[in-house]
Amino acid sequence: MSDSAVSPRASRYGLRLRTDGIFLRILAAIGLSMVCAALLVAVAGHNPLTAFQAMVMGALGSPYQIGVVLNRTSPYLLAGAGVALCFRAGVINIGADGQIALGGIGATATVLAWPGPPTAITAIAALIGAALCGALWSGIATAINLGRRVNEVLVTLLLNFVALLLVQLLLSGPLGQRGAGFLQSPPMPRAVWLWRVPGFYFHSGILIGVIAAITLSVLLWKTPFGFAVRVTGRSRPAAAYAGFSVAGVTWGVMLTAGALAGLGGGVEVLGLHHRLIEGFSTGFGFKAVTVALLGALEPAAVIPAALFVGLLETGALAMQRQIGVPSALVVVIEGITMLFILTATVRRA
Repeated sequence: MSDSAVSPRASRYGLRLRTDGIFLRILAAIGLSMVCAALLVAVAGHNPLTAFQAMVMGALGSPYQIGVVLNRTSPYLLAGAGVALCFRAGVINIGADGQIALGGIGATATVLAWPGPPTAITAIAALIGAALCGALWSGIATAINLGRRVNEVLVTLLLNFVALLLVQLLLSGPLGQRGAGFLQSPPMPRAVWLWRVPGFYFHSGILIGVIAAITLSVLLWKTPFGFAVRVTGRSRPAAAYAGFSVAGVTWGVMLTAGALAGLGGGVEVLGLHHRLIEGFSTGFGFKAVTVALLGALEPAAVIPAALFVGLLETGALAMQRQIGVPSALVVVIEGITMLFILTATVRRA
């Protein structure tokens, strides 16, 4: 069986992707989840056909709605591609929430500290600052993991909470807007907003995400580092025997994933909110893991996986607004869909 047909071992957790007939099983899982969703909508007292029509039209009914989908997809794509690379190396990184939060801090701090009038160069510097802050945060987790032998799942998970509290702390102080009713930074000047396609709502974050995912795929399959990542993910003793540095691979994938997630945070701040907002990154990290698994841990395949999650979320929220489906039911429908797909594609090794 080829390397591309079998997912890397997810280390101690023994997770393995079932790639034989994966597309048919994903379609079957989506169909089954829609049946369950229809039953739940009917139980809630609504017409399932009307609900699904609202869902589809809410996601694809106009250029504006398509733009909303693409904007929602951007952070999932950036963070999910990085998580997929980590999983390929057998490194379980679930710290994207915190890395995205640090990216938002980095972008905001760069803009607020920028000397002189803001320009497009300021926006580029802010995105670089976001990526560096995300990489720094993942680097802390890596240093603790490798230096003190603390499980990377525990470290990255706990650092998520620290990062979210750090956002609150900074918005209460140097990065906050005085007199605002919420914890938020001052609004970003229009000169640093991400470029938008004329006539459409979506910003250029989706283009950055697509380029990053394709670049990561080339890195994984066409470079010596990518080969070392794949060998390490399959067998760490074999990688060490072959002369690959397991610690070096871990540093490489974690810093790359942190930089991409941080970039996702910068994209959210500069492209969507145009300011740093408390809790803006909450929930992105776990969905990034889902996106990585849906994409079979292949960075290029993460593109349609992230788009599917963006479509599902946008459509479900539109269904809630238009026909009054309870918000809790919307979350349940999203969860059921993810659960069925993951059940169809992932199994224990």
